[in-house]
Amino acid sequence: MEREIRSSVKYASTVEEIWNNLCDHFEKESAPRAYELNQLLTTTKQDGAFVSTYYTKLRALWDEISSVFNIPKCSYAGCKCGISKRLTELRDKERLYEFLLGLDNEFSMIRTQILAMKPIPTLGEAYHLVAEDEQQRAFSTGKRTNSETATFQAHIKHDVDVRSQRKMGPRNGKRGGNDKVEHCDFCGKDGNTRDSCFKRIGYPEWWPSKGNQKKEKRKQLLLK
Repeated sequence: MEREIRSSVKYASTVEEIWNNLCDHFEKESAPRAYELNQLLTTTKQDGAFVSTYYTKLRALWDEISSVFNIPKCSYAGCKCGISKRLTELRDKERLYEFLLGLDNEFSMIRTQILAMKPIPTLGEAYHLVAEDEQQRAFSTGKRTNSETATFQAHIKHDVDVRSQRKMGPRNGKRGGNDKVEHCDFCGKDGNTRDSCFKRIGYPEWWPSKGNQKKEKRKQLLLK
């Protein structure tokens, strides 16, 4: 017994008096706590968490609620009315509905299948069915994600290769694919052949440097 609780009953003279004091102390707080627990139960949802995590939260609330509201039992000796058993079955079925109600929308199909079963499965059976559906969904999603990632990486690699080829320009006498680049063995430059080399056959009138050559010749004539 905790020190604070023990101090409240230390002057009691009998065990019965201690028990009655404890009942008076804690029964007054059971109603607000029960209200709080039921409010938490109605607001507890999966919200993207794992099914096991969501189920564990519900189990903790259910266990505490059971400690506040115990299922009544028939005190008659040799009673076979089965009231306690029936109340337990109703409680378990209510918990099953609470569990299914809080699942995310992605489990709507398995939820419908569970509700359509005859007889309706127990809470433990329903949990295992939902957990198995979650595992299968994660496995299939993981395979699809890996495939999409590989395809995306292949596209990225292709784009990088194309950009690199454009920046580096022609390599080994090739441009882009298999098109060969013309090479002049007279001037040693790419882009023309020996027959069309201006350095060998002479520059045309429209060549930019042609005007500069004429100006230089005029200056030399004037100086003479």
